[in-house]
Amino acid sequence: MPALSITRIDATQEAAAASRALAELRQRLSPAGNVVSEAGKRRTIEVFGEPLSPAQVVERICSEVRQRGLDAVLEYTRKLDGATLTPATLRVSARELAEAHQQADPRLLATIRRVRERVSKFQQALLPQDVRLAGLDGGYLTQRYLPLARVGVCVPGGAAAYPSTLLMTIVPAQAAGVKEIAVIAPPTKFGSYNADVLATCQELGVSEVYRVGGAHGVAALAYGVAGLPRVDKIVGPGNLFVALAKQRVFGEVDIDSIAGPSEVVVIGDDQTPASYTAADLIAQAEHAPGASILITWSRRLYDEVSAELERQLSRLSRGELARQSLEEFGALILVAGPDEACRLANGIAPEHLHIATEPALAEQLLAKIPQAGAAFLGPDSPVAVGDYVAGPSHVLPTGGTARYASPLSSTDFLRSTSVIRFSRSDLEATIDDVRQLADTEGLTAHRASVDVRVT
Repeated sequence: MPALSITRIDATQEAAAASRALAELRQRLSPAGNVVSEAGKRRTIEVFGEPLSPAQVVERICSEVRQRGLDAVLEYTRKLDGATLTPATLRVSARELAEAHQQADPRLLATIRRVRERVSKFQQALLPQDVRLAGLDGGYLTQRYLPLARVGVCVPGGAAAYPSTLLMTIVPAQAAGVKEIAVIAPPTKFGSYNADVLATCQELGVSEVYRVGGAHGVAALAYGVAGLPRVDKIVGPGNLFVALAKQRVFGEVDIDSIAGPSEVVVIGDDQTPASYTAADLIAQAEHAPGASILITWSRRLYDEVSAELERQLSRLSRGELARQSLEEFGALILVAGPDEACRLANGIAPEHLHIATEPALAEQLLAKIPQAGAAFLGPDSPVAVGDYVAGPSHVLPTGGTARYASPLSSTDFLRSTSVIRFSRSDLEATIDDVRQLADTEGLTAHRASVDVRVT
């Protein structure tokens, strides 16, 4: 096997090279980058008869699901997923969920319970309290927080099964008080035909599980079809077509984000073991695609990581997939010092930021990198603990959107409502200001609606 061909950039010699390379990588990994495999492109031509772009595919699918409902969902499930379902088999039965739970490895179920408790404790701590300010003579102002009524959760199922995605989406929703949760997963051995996925749904108390994925699954959740009522919000990860479909239906429903491929930036120094760094980069790359970037001012680490990547890739069952991602979306960047590392990392605004120095220095560097979806500090905080057990959700902003977006949390499943109760004293105390603003804006009926009450 040829040696790993990962991008190496010595920014101490050409500072602008790192910025150019990262900007190009960011574009390719965004939803606009249209990262689709050759097999995916061939499949598009087979199904649609022409080489449509991913955005065109999604537009066609969503429009047809909106117009034809369940018939379109079942048709695209057959054409795209190769599964022939009926209205009766689209939803996973209660018996199937119960049987999967009964046959599940007790150790998995025990893990699910422990992680659920950790995640729930953290997510409940985030919930805001209603705000109430007293007015005059019994009047008051209130901001109240109410859970969404119904939420849809997308669970991937193409290359691996993801019970962790269920934990990191369902538990925050439950912490917020959401009563109805509908899970969709593609009809594959890693999706809605996966016993561990079904057992996890049962353990978490979710009884609505549907064998549908992709853009047609997102459209079904957004518009509602026979047997699958529409939801108020759609959350959860997926491929490019899922991301574009969520973008397409936003406004009909709320969404968590328009997520791209997963990504990590690791910042290391002379004390950071090359074996740790290589493992962290590979762990992200095995999402395939997944972007893995090392930024360091340690020439020792910069030089040693390449060899360590080769050694570890050869031992892993998904090593070839990770190798492809590292070669296409990975980079090792040598910088002049910590300040330049922080500047580059903040410019990337990565989904995962792992500052793999000793913890005290990591805290100092984090203060210079405000733009990151989730930060992991110190050598003993690998991204995997955030993916699986820590408590914050692993559904994070990607593609540089950490500049303005936040991780999924229990607060995302709340909507706030303001309540205004004015007494006569409150009205009289503010009526002159209402009149002034109404007169300024020329809205005479607004003024008349208060004048009638005090004249």
